[in-house]
Amino acid sequence: MNKPVWIIDDDRSIRWVLEKALAREQIDFKSFASADEALAELRNSLPQMVISDIRMPGSSGLDLLQILRRDYPALPVIIMTAYSDLESAVSSFQGGAFEYLPKPFDVNHAVELIRRALAQSQHKNIGSPELPDAPDILGHAPAMQEVFRAIGRLAQSNATVLINGESGTGKELVAQALHRHSARADKPFVAINTAAIPKDLLESELFGHEKGAFTGAAATRRGRFEQAEGGTLFLDEIGDMPAELQTRLLRVLSDGNYYRVGGHQPIKANVRIIAATHQNLDERVKQGLFREDLFHRLNVIRLRLPPLRERREDIPVLAKHFLQKSAKELGVEQKVLSEPALSYLSVQDIPGNVRQLENLCHWLTVMTPTQQVEIADLPAEWRDSAQVTPTTSDWRSALAQQAMLALQRNESNILDTFTKEFEGTLITQALQHTGGRRIEAATLLGMGRNTLTRKIQELGLDAGNE
Repeated sequence: MNKPVWIIDDDRSIRWVLEKALAREQIDFKSFASADEALAELRNSLPQMVISDIRMPGSSGLDLLQILRRDYPALPVIIMTAYSDLESAVSSFQGGAFEYLPKPFDVNHAVELIRRALAQSQHKNIGSPELPDAPDILGHAPAMQEVFRAIGRLAQSNATVLINGESGTGKELVAQALHRHSARADKPFVAINTAAIPKDLLESELFGHEKGAFTGAAATRRGRFEQAEGGTLFLDEIGDMPAELQTRLLRVLSDGNYYRVGGHQPIKANVRIIAATHQNLDERVKQGLFREDLFHRLNVIRLRLPPLRERREDIPVLAKHFLQKSAKELGVEQKVLSEPALSYLSVQDIPGNVRQLENLCHWLTVMTPTQQVEIADLPAEWRDSAQVTPTTSDWRSALAQQAMLALQRNESNILDTFTKEFEGTLITQALQHTGGRRIEAATLLGMGRNTLTRKIQELGLDAGNE
């Protein structure tokens, strides 16, 4: 008989789902309601692999992971969590987890991961380095989970990374996270926006200059490469770098050496390069605006950051975080967005992405007189209909947002409540459109007049004209 798969979760329903799935696959299992129970059982028997929740009463899944990595390094561990954040993902991977599984998960996907872990169980041998603090990157959306997973995988790598994302999506935060969770964490993280520095100064900024190299160079100056020695150099808006600087950067990436402006002695570069751009570098290469050889040097591993319109479910948690942050910085009472205001924000495109949302939350903290923020309290440019381009999916996004909030509050009879509100809204709008004429409204809605009258009474709507 094979050793069993250990299922560890304080949520009985999660254990039940996994037990049924493994039984169906004829995989032996044993379940525990806490990490402490599993640790006690280790004295008597060993599992073939472990799938464990991360947050439980008593010892956490990460505590368990650390012990298993120390004592049984070949034992694969899958970490599950309903708290899908960067810290959980990075901590799981750096602790030696085989995989990180955000809840809610697809059962078939979970079984597939378990089978992969079992197949590779004889080849697993990962240490558990000390975990640094994580920067503030928030997100529960699947697209952000992919970003967190990539950061976890890349933590111990020195590979060059190219980050693609629209303005305000948090490219520098991701670069900082890659640095802070790497072996270079105790060395400098140096950032430079290549689009914000005049073309004639950028070379000196990057590589430094010797005394007397040009008019005004009164002393030798260390460039960003030297400042980042041993650490990470973040080159933001790399797509706007002038052609001659692209050539010099390519040379550094190729042979690892560079010269200060006016210098004759090569300097060895020991830095990890992380580049970022909001532009499509593939297109700029085709247009002859970006060197193809440099593009391939930078494009070792590419991360794409999703815009907020692709992760609308993250807007409430981001807004709450930024309101907390602004209140703390200003020493004032924290503002709270009403549910209508949250729903309104969740269907907006927000072209400036996370940065624009943060700026809005700071404005609300300063300018809103009441503690609860309503739609009417938003700045005029946010209330302007031009701020949002309505689409057929907007109402679905708003509905999904309201459903998520209701589920988080553990409300009951959600379907019945939402159905009544949905019908009430349609009937009210139809009656307004027809001037209260029920027969016409019923025809437009596709129901009989008697059915419409009954629903008006059941839902407590205004009667309107007969």
